Amino acid sequence: MTGSTQIMKKNLNYDAIQKAMEDVRRDVFDYYLDLSDGSIVTIPKKEIDALIRKLYIEECEDDDDRGVIFDSSVNMDAEIDYPEEEIVEKTIHVLMNPGRYVRIPERDSTEAYNTMRRFALTVNDPVLKDSLLHALNGKGAFNRFKSTLLANKKERKRWHGFNARVMKEIILRWYNEVTGDGEY
Repeated sequence: MTGSTQIMKKNLNYDAIQKAMEDVRRDVFDYYLDLSDGSIVTIPKKEIDALIRKLYIEECEDDDDRGVIFDSSVNMDAEIDYPEEEIVEKTIHVLMNPGRYVRIPERDSTEAYNTMRRFALTVNDPVLKDSLLHALNGKGAFNRFKSTLLANKKERKRWHGFNARVMKEIILRWYNEVTGDGEY
């Protein structure tokens, strides 16, 4: 393991990376890990999408070209204010430095489901255990599982600790993959 990787692992903000990984919709932000210092860089997706619409004029000569942003013209009359300019500069900086910034992936839904199931099987209260296992059936399982835990503060706290330990392993595995470091 290199010295910089060793320092980096100590600086990993597991809570922030977990939060980023668990934001599976990515409709508001996308997240990048700065490998130089362990910080998390957030890219605001809505603002970037709005800027793209502001900066480009779509010129579609045929239906096949719709939505192809690179075949569009730049709107030279578009005005970009200071906050927008800062967002563009940050985004370009992150995207142009792939050796420094690595996109934090969304948590795998199957893995998250399996973690909830494994936790439910550790619950001693048979009624709560059955409710949690039942909550995992069908669409909306994640929300039902969390709602079921709301009534039991002790088990909810235990769930958060259980999930955080599992996520730490997932984060380390991902980090080792992106840095080429085989150690955990």
